[in-house]
Amino acid sequence: MSAKKSVKKIATRRTGRGGKALTTLRHRSGQATGTGGHRGGRLEDVPQFFRVNIEVGDLAAAIEFYTKLLGIEGRVQPGRRSYFECGGVTLQVVDVSSVREPHMAAKALYFTVKNLEAAFERAQALGCLSAEDVHDARGGGIVVRPWGERSFYVVDPWGNPLCFVEEGTVYTGRG
Repeated sequence: MSAKKSVKKIATRRTGRGGKALTTLRHRSGQATGTGGHRGGRLEDVPQFFRVNIEVGDLAAAIEFYTKLLGIEGRVQPGRRSYFECGGVTLQVVDVSSVREPHMAAKALYFTVKNLEAAFERAQALGCLSAEDVHDARGGGIVVRPWGERSFYVVDPWGNPLCFVEEGTVYTGRG
């Protein structure tokens, strides 16, 4: 069966930013394949980001740290890991110490929060506020960045950079 025949459009259409029509695609099984617009006459299957993995050197310490920092409980999983549900994306914390040293994330992980001050207080209590400057402002302080986000940066005990952004100030780069 061809791909076109195995996918049907949902009758509902909605309008995205800038008036762009968005259509949700579903396989005949009912599983969503993504949301996208028309480009060159074809519908897109937009990948959905669902999990990010960070490596740590001590799972028990990482669970304690992230529970305190995020203000939520993680779920211990097989394979020396714990999952923290952060909206539509799961933060997977993996202990690799039995095999090698943890490799820190290449870029900062960004979290949106409703109460930036509460997240800042938790980070401050953990002593993990970033000492680095971000665009000529203190990374470890609550600052409105040049692109309009109100945020602060932290570094976990394994060197993973994290950023907390106040909900409603998130800059997406779209109009």
